[in-house]
Amino acid sequence: MLAHQHALDDLFDSLDNAEEGLLDATLDVAAAPLDAPDDLDLAGGFRPKLALTPRSYQAEALAAWLAAEGRGTVILPTGAGKTMLALMAIERLKLRTLIVVPTIELLHQWRATAVERLGLAPEKVGVVGDGRREVRPVTIITYASASMPEAPISGFGLLVCDEAHHLPAPGHRVIAERSGAPYRLGLTATPERGDGQEAELYRLIGQPVYRRAPEELAAEGHLARFKERRIYVDLSPDEAIRYTTLMGEWKWFLARKRGALARGGDFFGELIRRSGSDPAARSALRAHHQARMIALNAEAKIAETARLLARHRDEKVLIFSEFNLLVDRLSRTLALPSLTYRTPPEERRRTLERFRAGRYSKLAAGRVLNEGVDVPDASVAIVVSGNSTAREHIQRLGRVIRPKAHEAVLYELVTRYTSEVGAARRRRRTRDDRSQTPTG
Repeated sequence: MLAHQHALDDLFDSLDNAEEGLLDATLDVAAAPLDAPDDLDLAGGFRPKLALTPRSYQAEALAAWLAAEGRGTVILPTGAGKTMLALMAIERLKLRTLIVVPTIELLHQWRATAVERLGLAPEKVGVVGDGRREVRPVTIITYASASMPEAPISGFGLLVCDEAHHLPAPGHRVIAERSGAPYRLGLTATPERGDGQEAELYRLIGQPVYRRAPEELAAEGHLARFKERRIYVDLSPDEAIRYTTLMGEWKWFLARKRGALARGGDFFGELIRRSGSDPAARSALRAHHQARMIALNAEAKIAETARLLARHRDEKVLIFSEFNLLVDRLSRTLALPSLTYRTPPEERRRTLERFRAGRYSKLAAGRVLNEGVDVPDASVAIVVSGNSTAREHIQRLGRVIRPKAHEAVLYELVTRYTSEVGAARRRRRTRDDRSQTPTG
């Protein structure tokens, strides 16, 4: 029964990340040799020159990618300079390049970085998205824009997919199919997806050619040394009664229906299907979800966050929550600036600038800072609530391990005697297993 409970937590995480739906087809793109075909006019008409000296592991990653005939996925933690690797590939090949990114913020960040770090004239670097359609020798485009039927994504020699784990999504895989680029570079901190379709990423872009874990790069001095601390909190008496009652309803339903649900071999698929017409199944799912919300948003987490903020009074601290409701409560109760997906773009920019400048030293945020935003450096992260995926944990850790002289720390608040304990352990175990997986 515990396995069913853990699996359902993972199911809700997958539903929360709805973009990662199941694929209904696969695409096998044939590998291309390192030298571009003679009849393909992909020359960019520009001579990029990298302004910075790459780190040793970035040079190793580029060499591995070139050895794989210019196709493959590079897996590096957030903060390790994946953008630099793409710029190195552009400098090496000197071909027309299409860079696909998930957000408008990254669209403009990549353009500014390409102009500055490659020494390119601004008119050589264009963007497609955010109301603009500028196709240049180096073009940055959002996944949403690149997925449109008339998107200008052909005629490029190099395709770079930033946050490449987005590519296998049903609406995005057409980008790789229509691109035609013979050279393909995928960049991600965590290629594994909730729907298990990372193999599709490797078909579209290429197999993993280089992978380094945060611990390795920190030990070598490339990232800040860091420690992770898990802190347990308790439910209040009222929360505990509600949690126990709701989980009791869920477990009683499983005890009565487990045999029928497992008969077809797809336990949770059958459970979801039944919930559409069976009030008992629908009520059990609702009870499990509500119990999960009680555990993730326990009142004691606010008091523990206040204690940690006092301990790190003189340091920059990022506070993360899985749910905007808790972000809002933290902001109101502890008088913290906050960011969620509901925050208007101009206010978001202003808040991040103030955090960067030191006017704010503490900031609470939801998933909006997980990826696609250039987050100012901090030395402490407090994860008040998170899902069971290793990706989110690595993304949040990456916000505090950019190179610095002193040690960074990530605190993870977990509600004792709830399903959150198992989710936290599975998240850490999955991350540890993946960090030990050799590059394919």
